[in-house]
Amino acid sequence: MTGTRFAELAWQGRTVRIEHQWLRVDDAAAPLMVFLHEGLGSVAMWKDFPQRLCDALGVRGLVFSRPGYGRSTPRAADERWAPDFMHRQAHELLPALFDALRIDTAGSPPWLFGHSDGGSIALLHAARHRTAGAIVLAPHLFVEDLSITSIEGARQAWLTTDLPQRLGRYHDDADSAFWGWNRIWLDPTFRGWNIEHEVAQITAPVLAIQGIDDEYGTLEQVRSIRRLLPATQLLALPDCGHSPHRDQPAAVIAAARGFLQDHHRPHDTRGPR
Repeated sequence: MTGTRFAELAWQGRTVRIEHQWLRVDDAAAPLMVFLHEGLGSVAMWKDFPQRLCDALGVRGLVFSRPGYGRSTPRAADERWAPDFMHRQAHELLPALFDALRIDTAGSPPWLFGHSDGGSIALLHAARHRTAGAIVLAPHLFVEDLSITSIEGARQAWLTTDLPQRLGRYHDDADSAFWGWNRIWLDPTFRGWNIEHEVAQITAPVLAIQGIDDEYGTLEQVRSIRRLLPATQLLALPDCGHSPHRDQPAAVIAAARGFLQDHHRPHDTRGPR
């Protein structure tokens, strides 16, 4: 893993700094896996999982923190996210980051690995942009009562427990990270958010993984992907909550390895091993 780097790019009328790390950079011919974190995630919150996955699959990795998270530019104090915030991340921020890092997505489309909100962003990006494939863990396609109940619980925990201090280990501005995510998910205007129409447009292969005990969404989320895209590979994991890569890392890595072996195309520069 390389040390933390920063890329500057123009987004939403200002310059933002994006924290990122490269994995297995010496293997320049290997395919690229881009990691998209959850709603309260960051580079640091992935811990060593991206490195383990890239080593097991023989791919390069790009891990980054979205604006408002980790050591990337915090959300402005008066900035409230709109219901299309994940669409903007998928269709504006991610392409801008690829341009800033000189990633040739046309010549060698990347693989996407997204968790929770990051899984939704991965699906949205794959629906409109060239992508080798997407592995999504606990993605959201629509808003469920279970999600709202758990996010209301997170708000209470933020106000009454040491959650701010614990998240502060992973974010320069934990308030920015928490309230940007929490307020939009609990905004009544967000209840009608739904990306099933966009997901139906995906032509790249998809592996969808969810824990049976996920406290932020039911299995209907990943089952809806399978209905929209019948070729989707589906994996429901027992004894697993909202973070399969933490609760069942070996199972996730094994499924990802098989998925890439099934779908890596001959014209890609180098296949997984």
